[in-house]
Amino acid sequence: MEEQKAASTHKKLIRRCPMAIRCWAGIGLILTVYFLTLRPALGADPSSVRAKQKAESEGYVFITSHDEIVEKAKREGKLAVIRGLQSETNQALISAFRQKYSFITDVTEFEFKGTEAPQRFILELQAGKGREWDAFDVAAELHDEFLPYLKKFDVLGMAREGILAIPIEMVDPKSRSVVSIASVLHVVAYNKKAISEDKVPKSWEDFLNPELKGKKFMTDIRPQGFAALAPGMGEQRMLEYARKIREQQPIWVRGTKPLTDIATGEGTMYHLAQYHSCMRAREKALRMFDIAGCKITEPVPVRLGERTGISLFAAHPHVALLWIEFQASATAQQIIDRHEPLRSSIYAPGSELNKLVKGKQLTVNDWRTFHNTERWMKLIVNAFGLPQAETR
Repeated sequence: MEEQKAASTHKKLIRRCPMAIRCWAGIGLILTVYFLTLRPALGADPSSVRAKQKAESEGYVFITSHDEIVEKAKREGKLAVIRGLQSETNQALISAFRQKYSFITDVTEFEFKGTEAPQRFILELQAGKGREWDAFDVAAELHDEFLPYLKKFDVLGMAREGILAIPIEMVDPKSRSVVSIASVLHVVAYNKKAISEDKVPKSWEDFLNPELKGKKFMTDIRPQGFAALAPGMGEQRMLEYARKIREQQPIWVRGTKPLTDIATGEGTMYHLAQYHSCMRAREKALRMFDIAGCKITEPVPVRLGERTGISLFAAHPHVALLWIEFQASATAQQIIDRHEPLRSSIYAPGSELNKLVKGKQLTVNDWRTFHNTERWMKLIVNAFGLPQAETR
């Protein structure tokens, strides 16, 4: 009897609202779409959700799931990058990247050549050109000029939350979107035939000894190594050191050719040479000569290298995000160490440079100080007396 009453009441309700079923079906559809849209956020860690809210309130893009980045990258499928590393290195990186993400169907690359290339590129961007690239090298001396042309991915926030596998020290804390995937160490390069290892300066101050005065060593007129000394020495002491180096009457040089000369038996020492360039010259000559030495001297001057950001106009921004993350990986860092060679990030756990500098005193021109680089180098060149490279 009760069941019959209930059934009768149910029929009356349906008659009163003949659209009820369709109404509830519509509401159900809306709720389904709503929850599917929110699924990545609902499945995310609460701290990631809070980080996303904070990032978005500051105008950044924050993705709470690595899977979501991959899914969006699958729909893009391509990548166009401007690189700073050597062609051989980049080809190996691209090959490994495409092996990891097989849905990447095409990668276009272009190389910055020479110190003027970044300046030309920023002028192109300002003129509304250069928009075909997804990611590009952010030159230290033009860092602030490049920022308006970078997509505001909160790479730092996503790295902190473990969404992107990038050591946070590799990410610019100010822009939150530029990543340094390599480092440059400065060392003493020397000719083993001309000078025994025990006679090689054991400190940077040793280059000021009287016996090293008068064309006894080479110094680069583009003083990037001196700029790396500044954070440890302090600006004034570093400039005083530069003036004293000038008084030593070094051989003024430019570039890496002097390292090739040392590796083949010419020249004596190269003050503040780039470690990877020294090792490259040594390895190339090793089949015939074992002459070049590359001595680590403390405090070890280090500068951040290969700063990369994602273009504001990127057609494939999520592939670019995966590309930047990949370059910070152990696989990519090994490739950089093998091909450059030895130019990995000191902040990448297990990289050759990370192991090499462990326990050593460092002076690092990092995110806190690199904006001073161009100003420091101008001051240093003035302290040198505006020299010209000597023909060798």
